[in-house]
Amino acid sequence: MNFDIVLKNFPIILSGLDETLKLIFISISIGFVISILFALARTSNYKFLSKLIYSYVFVVRGTPLLVQIYLIYFGLGSIKAVRESIFWIILKEPFYCGVLALIINTVAYTTEIIRGGIESVSIGQKEACKSLGMNNFIMYYKIILPVAFRQGLPAYGNEMILMVKATSLVSLTTYMEMTGIARNIMAKTFAPIEAFIAAGTIYLLLNFIVVQFIRFLEWRYNPHLRIKT
Repeated sequence: MNFDIVLKNFPIILSGLDETLKLIFISISIGFVISILFALARTSNYKFLSKLIYSYVFVVRGTPLLVQIYLIYFGLGSIKAVRESIFWIILKEPFYCGVLALIINTVAYTTEIIRGGIESVSIGQKEACKSLGMNNFIMYYKIILPVAFRQGLPAYGNEMILMVKATSLVSLTTYMEMTGIARNIMAKTFAPIEAFIAAGTIYLLLNFIVVQFIRFLEWRYNPHLRIKT
């Protein structure tokens, strides 16, 4: 392995960091908001809606993300009605197809994380809220969702790490983020190890930042877990 080539590859691959970060931030932020709504529907008393969300989660979590990306990028483009619709302006672009696939995927996993957090709230806490005259909106906004988020932080941290790594699959739609650039370097230099060690190191640093961010949130919102000195 030639370390000089690895060092030369770093600035080249870093040129795609902004594209990777866009994929991460857009998919995670939109996916998180949708997941809250889906988790509320999943735990609601509306059986049809709950079963519909359950079916969506089951299908998405049971199929590979790579297959989902291919179905959206290549599959939708093969449907004439889609190509002739107004949505084709977006769906013909690899970036938006990648974002859509990542959102669909992360929503399925995050919905279950938040659902687990919501169901971890004891009946006693809910009854205490009702005894204080809280309506359902205030109860969920002030008590249930904050508790659910705190309970789900470790699991959601894992989901964020998986999403950072999952962005590399979007390169298979010809979108040039960091992994796509690394593949181009490999094709030109015939040095796959040097190209992907540089890319892997950058992904490792990104996930290190994610881990530290989740640890800070756990420290911030779980004061009872702080080590007293």
